[in-house]
Amino acid sequence: MARFGSFDLQVNNGVGVAMFDRPPVNAVSIGVYEDLGRLVDRVESSDDVRVLVLGAPDGARAWCGGADINDFVGMDKETRHQRYEFINASLPRFATLSRPTVASINAHVVGVGVILAGLCDLRVAADSATFACPEIDFGLVAGGGGLFSHLKMPEGFLRELLYTGRRFSAEEMRSAAFLNYVVPRSAVLPKALEIATTISQKSLPALKARKQVLLQMEGMSWFESYILAQRSSGDLVDNQDSSEGVSAFLEGRKPRLVDE
Repeated sequence: MARFGSFDLQVNNGVGVAMFDRPPVNAVSIGVYEDLGRLVDRVESSDDVRVLVLGAPDGARAWCGGADINDFVGMDKETRHQRYEFINASLPRFATLSRPTVASINAHVVGVGVILAGLCDLRVAADSATFACPEIDFGLVAGGGGLFSHLKMPEGFLRELLYTGRRFSAEEMRSAAFLNYVVPRSAVLPKALEIATTISQKSLPALKARKQVLLQMEGMSWFESYILAQRSSGDLVDNQDSSEGVSAFLEGRKPRLVDE
């Protein structure tokens, strides 16, 4: 296991599990953004992680409790914008991580935590988890509106989330297309690992290419994204994993991937 500030990373058979562990409520300070950047660097530096699961320890009070309010003491307009500049240089690095990411949400999610979950490719949540964007209660504007809109959350639901600041249940968030699965708390990590294990058995070059295409598709028409996927897939044809996948299917066996 490796420690990156607030994150513990364990890698097993291509699945990296990063536990956000900053008691008491996993609040996000400037230091946490730095830690997240170091975690991204670690994953990008090696091919041992094919898929990353982002979770919180058993018994955590919150998967992510939002921004660390201690950072705001004595903050003025200039220092707040400086904070935003730092965040804006950090969060996109996680969003564009070249591996699939799965959020394993076993507890409550607040503020920037909702954004962090939304930046993951897939989301599994406990039926007891709640989600809130309470920035409006602090006289502020939540920054996730564009992300949530991109995730195709219903407009009326999205506006209620951002205008009211109230807590939404996991089932409400699932019905709004934010969550892939809602399960009992004890089943959250096992379900996330089940999904991650399936993904980890795929070709790494194909996973990286698929992630890149998904990122580039944002804002494109369906046909533009279709052409982009074709080009990326065509570039993979000379990859040994591609021909091996075809041979394995025709021979009725599992592919022997080499990731080259």
